[in-house]
Amino acid sequence: MKLGAKIKRSWGILYYCCLFAVLMSALHSSLNFAASEPGSLLDQAIAAGSANLDLRYRYESVEQEGFDATARASLLRSRLTLSTANIRGFSATLEVDNVSSVGAEDYNSTENGKRSFPTIADPEGTNFNQGYIRYSQDELRITGGRQRILLGDMRFIGSKPWRQNEQTYDGIRLQWTGASKLSVDASYVNRVNRIFGPDDGANPADWRGDSYFLRAGYPLGDDHSVSAFAYSVDVGGQDGFGAGKTVNNSSDSFGIEYKGEYTGIDLRLAWATQTDGGASELDYRSGYYFIELGGSVNRVGLRAGHEVLGGDNGVGFATPLANGHKYNGWADKFLATPGDGLEDTWVSLSGPLGPVALTARYHDFRAEDSSAEFGSEVDLQAQWKVSEAFTATLKAGLFNSDSPDRFDDTDKLFLILQLKL
Repeated sequence: MKLGAKIKRSWGILYYCCLFAVLMSALHSSLNFAASEPGSLLDQAIAAGSANLDLRYRYESVEQEGFDATARASLLRSRLTLSTANIRGFSATLEVDNVSSVGAEDYNSTENGKRSFPTIADPEGTNFNQGYIRYSQDELRITGGRQRILLGDMRFIGSKPWRQNEQTYDGIRLQWTGASKLSVDASYVNRVNRIFGPDDGANPADWRGDSYFLRAGYPLGDDHSVSAFAYSVDVGGQDGFGAGKTVNNSSDSFGIEYKGEYTGIDLRLAWATQTDGGASELDYRSGYYFIELGGSVNRVGLRAGHEVLGGDNGVGFATPLANGHKYNGWADKFLATPGDGLEDTWVSLSGPLGPVALTARYHDFRAEDSSAEFGSEVDLQAQWKVSEAFTATLKAGLFNSDSPDRFDDTDKLFLILQLKL
């Protein structure tokens, strides 16, 4: 093992031990204090806790050039979340998901073997989604266990909530906000629980390694803020899977983000650089750039932006843990950055039509490190928040390829009905 990897692993073990010691010390003090009070600490926490049920039905169809059949998936995700009350700073959460077919099953889930259909990466099954203990006190929060981690706008680290089987993380996370409003968010993760589920033989169900996510933010005034981040993603090898699905997803990324508002116009800027990391067999250094402007007139919103994910040495800037569906088009053609990079230029309109919120967006895609033009896409959405508990959404992603030898024409249609109780 390389010296750098040994130091990294040792630091991970030390980080875990220190935070565990803090949690256990606080828990011990809390239990001793509660022992003199009527009723046990556990009884108090459960009695004042909560139980929530989230039902999300989604119908998805995919027409993709090169496939004779149209993929159709009709799936219901049932999510039960149990949380204790906060007692002496401590709380606990347990969350379980079940994804079941309630209609059409004509799709390739990546684990069902139906390769004559386009892919809809939503395997059926029951998953232990979250299970953690949290300590919160004043400006400090420490969370240990399996948890959802969302950083910034989730362009680098997120939970992939679009898919029915969510991505979560096993590790320890520390969040702190000081009196000066400086915020620090630090996580050590040794396992990423991926969207493919435990029974997928085509993709690793999880990635294991010593990953670190560090983010700091500071307000520059009422309408301006800046954040800096360092994300070290470490993926170990696994028997039966090649480097492309394991170690080559390791990377080290460093960047800075800015958000500000100027007389009704909001501006977002981001810059980052990335190199291969961990046990990766790749050798590259690429950049990331992002600019977006937005505003509204008479309740009609207009946004425009340009995002660049660089390419170097045949390797594209990688964001394998991001909320990918949120970026680069809803047809999901660029969840993995092409080897010659990606430039995405877009413009969108949004506004209400009665109780329905409408959104239309146009993307132009091309390579960053070559002259290739990849294609264009139109994204459309209509969302109706029927009540606080029930939301209905109809959306589409229509991708037209200018490089048919690399990317297929693809049309995706979605109907989502979500009930939160």
